[in-house]
Parts: sequence; structure tokens; C-alpha cells
Amino acid sequence: MKHLKGRLIVMNFLQFFIWGSWLISLGRYCGNVMHFDGLQIGNLFGTMGIASIFMPGLMGIVADKRINAERLLSILHLLSAIALIYVASIIPTPDGANYWQFYAGVLMMSVFYMPTISLTNAIAYSSLAKANMDIVKNFPPIRVWGTVGFIIAMWLVNMTKSMDSNMQLYIATVASVVLAVYALSLPKCPPTPKSMRKNSSLLSALGLDAFVLFKDKKMAIFFIFSVLLGAALQVTNTYGNMFLDSFSGTFPDSFAVKYPNILLSLSQISETLFILAIPFFMKRFGIKRVMLMSLVAWVFRFGFFVVGDPGMPGVIFLTLSMIVYGMAFDFFNISGSMFVDREADPSMRAGAQGLFMIMTNGLGAIIGGFASGSVIKALTGADGIVNWQMAWGVFAVYALVVSILFAMLFHYKENDAN
Repeated sequence: MKHLKGRLIVMNFLQFFIWGSWLISLGRYCGNVMHFDGLQIGNLFGTMGIASIFMPGLMGIVADKRINAERLLSILHLLSAIALIYVASIIPTPDGANYWQFYAGVLMMSVFYMPTISLTNAIAYSSLAKANMDIVKNFPPIRVWGTVGFIIAMWLVNMTKSMDSNMQLYIATVASVVLAVYALSLPKCPPTPKSMRKNSSLLSALGLDAFVLFKDKKMAIFFIFSVLLGAALQVTNTYGNMFLDSFSGTFPDSFAVKYPNILLSLSQISETLFILAIPFFMKRFGIKRVMLMSLVAWVFRFGFFVVGDPGMPGVIFLTLSMIVYGMAFDFFNISGSMFVDREADPSMRAGAQGLFMIMTNGLGAIIGGFASGSVIKALTGADGIVNWQMAWGVFAVYALVVSILFAMLFHYKENDAN
């Protein structure tokens, strides 16, 4: 049992170390080094959404029907490493003229990386289920090591001064190759035998089994709100580092300006605590209230940025924003993932996780990338300075509206979550 947990912990650590190497600092690199504007940067992060619309679901279907999930994970990370090298090799130009070349490379990175998130979830759930282990109890302590990997990667990039360098992409490349090799040693997760597959609908016959979940009104509403929340998930990841860098003129010697990645990593440190608290909160409050807490936390995440700055007392609000992020991110993403696993038939486990990814990191990320980029561009003056307070205020109001609608429209019996 401990041996299995250890293997899954290493998988999660490497999986999110890769993402942490570039996700938080790539926006800054694109602005300061590649000379792209706010809308272009938002659209670059929207590539994760484009990839997540079809790749997690498609790869989930492949894992459910065609190839072992751990082998597919290995192949995708190897291809992702190749894409990372390509993006890192693109030479900056003063006018950002190579934007579309860079965009194509980041799109390829996203196409190969994004489906691996849901695949690692599916591998973990399948392995724990085969070992007769309680998923709600055992998965969060395993998944938390993914967040640890993310944090260590952020610190490494900051301490090696790679935030304004393509070195962050090479760090991710090395980790991708390591995970590609390691994945081949993971527990076998073969496709579901044909005799156990359900083929009662046209969608099933076409291999799109997980989409039948939309027939359930409760699940349909859940996935709609997954899209709406997904629009907010990457906003601070995209622009958080740029926001802190904007204080370099007024607070040049502050910790937030010198070590923005380390300050932002408090968000992921907070995640580790809230992930471990998920089993307690789910049993104490039920799935709906846990997810509602997440949505309300997003209001505070953006709201604290409105009044925060690297000085005193502004830095207190920045710190509070980092702390509340753990609840904002995990209480919907992790709890939602377990909710989907509970509601979906085991024969479509990987496909259902892929569908959840499509809604949050797919459609949601595309909408969020374009919308947030448009907001940032609209609030950028002729001098190139962004009105960050107004921008964060717009995002906070959006999160508040989504929270109210979720409380009114999503119905789930709380005792079903116990």
C-alpha cells in the first residue's frame, strides 16, 4: 500500500513540477523578453484551453479503449519535451514579430501536456480502486505532492533568475523526459475490456461515452459552472508575475518585486493545506458547499489584489490573496474531480476526467484567456502602464456573480457527498 502511494506521489510531483517551471513566469517572459502585449499573452495562455477542448477527452477515450494509460502518459510527455525545446529556441525580436511562431509552439506544448493532468488523475484513481483503497481519503495526500513539485519548480526558476529567460522551458524539458521514462514503471492501467463497455447510445458507439453525462441535469449544470470557473483559473497565473513586476519603479527593493515567484508560491503552499483538508470539508459540509466556498474564495483572491501592493499594509493583502488561493483552486478542482469520478461509470473513468478538463481548462480557459487579455489591453494606457486595480476589480465582480448563480442553480443532496 505504501509502495503504491509512493509511486503515485512521484508521478504527481513530476507532473506539476513541469507545469510550475513555466506557468507562472511565462507571461512575464513573453512581455519583458518576447515583447508581446497583454492580449497576445492572454491568447497564448488560451492555447491551454484550445488543447483542453479536445485532447483530454480524446486521450481519455484512447486510454479507456486502446492503450494503457501509463504508456500514453509516457508518450505525451516525450512529445511535450520536444515542443518545449522548440519554444525555448525561438529568438526574441524587438517588435514581437515572431508571435505566431511562438504561439504555434506554445499550442503544441499545451496539446501534449494538458491531457496528462487528467491521465494522472485516472491512473491514481484506477490504482487506488484496484488496491481497495478509499479514494476520498487517500488521493488528496498523494495529490498534494504535485503542488509541492509545482512550488519547488517556481522557487528554482526564481532563484536561478530564469523568469526572464528561456531556461524555465529547458527546466520543464528535463522534467518531462524524466516523467516520460518513469511513467513506464507505473501500475498497469489497461483499457476497459470490450465486454465491460456500455454501448447503449450513438455517443458510446462513436467513442464519446463521457459526453452522455450531459443527460443528467445535475451534471450538465456542474459542467456549465466548470466552464465559468475555468475562465478565472489562469488569470492570476497569467498576469500575477507581471502585476508584481509593475511595482519595480515604486518598490524596487521589496521582496515581492525581487522574488515574485516565491511570493506567488504561497498560493501553492496554501494549496497543500487545503488539499489535505478536503476530506474533512466534504464530509462536514457536502460537495455543493465545498465548491461554493471555492467560488467565494475567488472573489477574495481578486479583491485582495485590488488593494494590495509590496509596501505596508498592502503586502498583507497580497499575502492574504495567496493564502485564499488554496481554497479557491482546490476546493473546486480536486473536489470536482472526485465528484465526477463518483458520478461517472467506471468504464468511462478516464473519459469523464477528460471531459471535466475540457470544461475547466478547455472552454473556460479559452474564454478566460481572451476575456482577461481584452480587459488588460483595454486598461493599458498609451504609456504601456496597466490599471491593475481596475482589472482585478473586474475579475472580482465576475467571480461574485458566478458564486451567486451557482448557489441558486446547482442542486445536490448533501448526504450524497458523505
